[in-house]
Amino acid sequence: MLAGTTTTRRSVLRSWVMPAVLISLAAGLGSVVPAPQAAAHTSSVGSFFSGRPLRKGTAYVTNSGSDTVTPIRTATNTAGPPIPVGSYPEAIAITPDGKTAYVLNLLSDTVTPIRTATNTAGPPIPVGSYPEAIAITPDGKTAYVANEDSGTVTPIATATNTAGPPIPVGNEPHAIAITPDGKTAYVTNFGSGTVTPIRTATNTAGPPITVGSYNIAITPDGKTVYVTSGSDTVIPIATATNTAGPPIQAGSGALVLAITPDGKTVYVADLNSDTVTPIATATNTAGPPITVGNDPQEIAITSDSKTAYVASFHSDTVTPIATATNTAGPPITVGDRPEKVAITPYGKTVYVANYGSGTVTPIATATNTAGPPITVGSSPYGIAITPHQRLRCDGGVRGGVHHHGDRDRRPGTQDHQNRWAAIRREVR
Repeated sequence: MLAGTTTTRRSVLRSWVMPAVLISLAAGLGSVVPAPQAAAHTSSVGSFFSGRPLRKGTAYVTNSGSDTVTPIRTATNTAGPPIPVGSYPEAIAITPDGKTAYVLNLLSDTVTPIRTATNTAGPPIPVGSYPEAIAITPDGKTAYVANEDSGTVTPIATATNTAGPPIPVGNEPHAIAITPDGKTAYVTNFGSGTVTPIRTATNTAGPPITVGSYNIAITPDGKTVYVTSGSDTVIPIATATNTAGPPIQAGSGALVLAITPDGKTVYVADLNSDTVTPIATATNTAGPPITVGNDPQEIAITSDSKTAYVASFHSDTVTPIATATNTAGPPITVGDRPEKVAITPYGKTVYVANYGSGTVTPIATATNTAGPPITVGSSPYGIAITPHQRLRCDGGVRGGVHHHGDRDRRPGTQDHQNRWAAIRREVR
């Protein structure tokens, strides 16, 4: 089913994206996050930082309809001047040291590096056709970009912002995730129904793992890769042997997933069921589905693993789920068509990119209440947050927490409703 529907699906999506681009040009970017991602929140604050003042970070939002990125100061929830990037920016990822944000320009076939100290864009980096997803190694030295139309992954050396030779993978690479030790990047190839492991030391691809594949997430211990199959199941892959285990049944339209930072639970957004399926990683068994809003398509989890926040595209809501009991709290009303979600490293604020209203909604996690919307650019899609930093005695800063906040999923277009209707028909 997966391979047979790829050509039709691609042609439909192309017909929607191109009119959107023309509209954008006449009027005048993500996950991943896969992604997203799938997004990981890992604490690395040592005793050195105890009691030292905290310098808060910046949330960067890609505006796919206006070809810009908006920086938002998380301390004040104020937006800075938009940063021009390439055509149709969507996915975004930030280096662990917080110094550079990398933006994928879907229709320019480029990546724009942004210096976070000055919020200035550097020269675009050419990559493959239709760059879809990005992930950065834990040491921050290499960014890997999945190019959907080229069937390749481009490695970018962050020290020089130069692209290395493309690495051939499968057909339509869609999402990418890197093991915590940085040794292997796993790429889902939607068109060929495989996962390709890439050895980062040599940038060589290993034998493909045959599983239906869409989105991807890796446990914090690096032992297991979880992949949504496109057929209402989740497949675990043992990284020690690169072998797939038995499929785990989730809900209808299971596409997006996220793993708690403590590694105990995989949460899967079931697009067609309006539910989230929790999977216990110790046994790879699915628990009872959790009812959320209409069209759940993004999940972000607090760094303490206590709460999962689920954005529902057609309900204009975000549902908090208490992970201890797997119970959903009252839905939180946000903007029109919430697309991506990211959480500050210490878990105090959830930021929601509202694709339809050109805003970002901040949610205070202590009370699960939404603050005033923050105006950004047209069709905001991807969002990532720099690590917080603590001031040193000499007035400098040191890194605190790395938030890798973009989840990778199908590219956005101006007509999301039709786009997701097509995807629903495909995965049923």
